[in-house]
Amino acid sequence: MSKADQIFINMCKDILENGTSTEGEKVRPHWPDGTSAYTIKKFGVVNRYDLREEFPLLTLRRTALKSATDEILWIWQRKSNNINDLNSHIWDEWADEDGSIGKAYGYQLGVKHLYKEGMMDQVDRVIYDLKNNPFSRRIMTNIYVHQDLHEMNLYPCAYSMTFNVTQRPGEDRLTLNAVLNQRSQDVLAANNWNVVQYSVLVHMLAQVCNMNVGELVHVIADAHIYDRHVPLIKELISREPMPAPKFWLNPAVKDFYDFTADDVKAIDYKTHDQIKDIPIAI
Repeated sequence: MSKADQIFINMCKDILENGTSTEGEKVRPHWPDGTSAYTIKKFGVVNRYDLREEFPLLTLRRTALKSATDEILWIWQRKSNNINDLNSHIWDEWADEDGSIGKAYGYQLGVKHLYKEGMMDQVDRVIYDLKNNPFSRRIMTNIYVHQDLHEMNLYPCAYSMTFNVTQRPGEDRLTLNAVLNQRSQDVLAANNWNVVQYSVLVHMLAQVCNMNVGELVHVIADAHIYDRHVPLIKELISREPMPAPKFWLNPAVKDFYDFTADDVKAIDYKTHDQIKDIPIAI
């Protein structure tokens, strides 16, 4: 049985049974018909995924591995803030007439700063430190830049990654772990999507830095289920989890900037039916 499914089921049950409602409160999100989009929410949800043991693709419904990978590469590799560089339409709602989402996501990761007497962006600094100073406690990224928030079409939801390297007894290779910090998450629409894409990222960075994968710890400040999603979530978590798939990452790729979405595969990935036409709050 997929452990990722069980983590998801337990989280959703906890939110539904012990969460607090925003109904009647002043909220920003709304449905396309103009109705306020209320949520049931939990503060401070923490989920741990052992990537060495299992790749956390849900089997309760299918998560599009290649599309999730393409988006994380759009942000972390292409460092783009333009939807014309992305092979999906998930950001169309927040793009301007030129395709830009403003100074958000990939834009921030591509901003260069002075480091060790040279100019480097956040992604290159992470890779440099993992290769040259792996036991540093300062290997992290942050895209929630306050002075640029007014020029972002959407404030970053998943905003920070902290990398931490450990040495397991009896192993020559180091182990790469990471913490993903997220200020807010639409659990039905985005939870496994984010978990999968940042798991892919950890696998890619571990490979190019000659490390083993370890844990991904996902910290969500505001984990919420929208009012119109409640019946969908209840049906979803009533399903029986299936065995987790195997994850394949092209072992020939040694440079992070050479990865493409075709370098990942889910082997023996069997799932329940997809939930279609999920309403998305704006």
